[in-house]
Amino acid sequence: MDDTDITLRRRRLRHRCRYRGFLEADLVLQRFAEAWLDRLDGEELARLEALLEESDADLWDWVTERRPAPARHEGPVLERLRAFVRSGGAVVDRTTE
Repeated sequence: MDDTDITLRRRRLRHRCRYRGFLEADLVLQRFAEAWLDRLDGEELARLEALLEESDADLWDWVTERRPAPARHEGPVLERLRAFVRSGGAVVDRTTE
């Protein structure tokens, strides 16, 4: 995958994070995208894309830890999202601890 593909994917993800249709998710995902998107590699972008395919209600419950996420979504990207929510929007990388 070349830099142009990554740039285009990030641009699309920024848009998808900003316009979910669920205000709380819009706010959290937009801020997460601003803080993290440029740091994610191709595999992590794919994981975020997969998360964004899910319903707003499910995604919100997983990110806020109201319900466990399916095993297919567990991993560093979801954990970063959860840490981001727990920290009130601060960039905390607990995946490397």
